Amino acid sequence: MVRDERGSASLEFVTVGLCMLIPLIYLVVALGLIQGQSLGVEAAARHAARAISLADNAGTAGARADAVLAAVAVEYGIEPGELGVSVTCVPVASTCPAAGATIMVTVRTRVALPLVPSVLGLDRIASVPIEGSSVQKVSRFWGAGP
Repeated sequence: MVRDERGSASLEFVTVGLCMLIPLIYLVVALGLIQGQSLGVEAAARHAARAISLADNAGTAGARADAVLAAVAVEYGIEPGELGVSVTCVPVASTCPAAGATIMVTVRTRVALPLVPSVLGLDRIASVPIEGSSVQKVSRFWGAGP
């Protein structure tokens, strides 16, 4: 007894193709989101460190860093409240930033994977942590003023 299999190859191709194409599309979208946020966090750290090191004093440095972080967050579509920023100086001084110190700015955020519902905190669990760091040397004449 011979079975008639005419037309079943195209149905199998479409079924298997869809089963393989949907995860591939999801992977491309997820990696695109992660890459975009990675570039944003790295840019935020680099530009904030530079803004701090080029400022005239600590007050101006903080204001410039906040402005840079806000601009980069808007540019890369990152929620400003989701950015975690830490600034450290080497050698450790009583005030940071200080003249002659090396500033290290670290910016952190999390990227939620697409199509994950926020039910029971699943969006927080299914997220990828992203971190970017930058180091900038401060002039030894920093804060001296004219």
